[in-house]
Amino acid sequence: MNNNFFVKSHGLGNDYIVMDGRKVDFEFTVKNIQLICDVHYGIGSDGILVLVGSSRAEFGLRILNPDGSEAEKSGNGLRIFAKFLFDCGYTAKTSFSIDTLGGVVQAEIIEKDKGKARMIKVDMGSAIFESEKIPVKSENAECLDEVLELDGTSYLIDCVSVGNPHCVVIKDELSVDEIMKYGSQIENHPKFPNRINVQFAKVLSPELVEILIWERGAGWTLASGSSSSAVAAIMVKKGLTERKLTLKMPGGELKLQIDEDWQIHMTGEVREICSGVLSDELLRELGA
Repeated sequence: MNNNFFVKSHGLGNDYIVMDGRKVDFEFTVKNIQLICDVHYGIGSDGILVLVGSSRAEFGLRILNPDGSEAEKSGNGLRIFAKFLFDCGYTAKTSFSIDTLGGVVQAEIIEKDKGKARMIKVDMGSAIFESEKIPVKSENAECLDEVLELDGTSYLIDCVSVGNPHCVVIKDELSVDEIMKYGSQIENHPKFPNRINVQFAKVLSPELVEILIWERGAGWTLASGSSSSAVAAIMVKKGLTERKLTLKMPGGELKLQIDEDWQIHMTGEVREICSGVLSDELLRELGA
């Protein structure tokens, strides 16, 4: 495989570039990450997934947001990364472990299409509700049904970590304009020391929840595995749904299961968009 090789894939419209960090001729600086993710001057994506070594799992993963920051965990990113590992021959196994900043995750190839991974299950780890571990600045042990004051409005929020922090707002009706208006305010609110991912959620039935997503470091997003995991955990925590449920997003649907011990299992499709090698001209801009 050539140096500076990449694959671009998407999970329900949430797209990532995947590269082997040991086979690139540049550094993943904030400036370089922003350039690669830029749709006009780079390849364009919702982030970069970088294969690295690991001492506690079979593969290591860095998840880089388009603003240059680094995420602890991404459900769609993990499934896309698992597809890359299998499709590109890094492993012939259909089940393997991946090390992220948010913990070690088990991935399993459920279905293949012409020898390539298509449907992938990821064990996302445990939902964590303790305020200080999310982290959230709260006087309560768990941040549930708390009022968050914003400029112009207020929301009743529920917070959880699934390896990265999430703020869920349960609503009777969903509006893209509303989350576009207030998503950034919530993400950057001083109540959240590490910023936070935001979801507006509407319960459609005990087995189906519709959500809109504002992703920390990326903004409005068509789909997110970790956001789906967070919303599912909150729904079960509050007794609003069954433990097996479907999360409906603008980009598509994911299947979630929340165990009695709060372990989260997520299954969804991943599709490759394109692959290639970064051009010499782009590499020069990246300082190679």
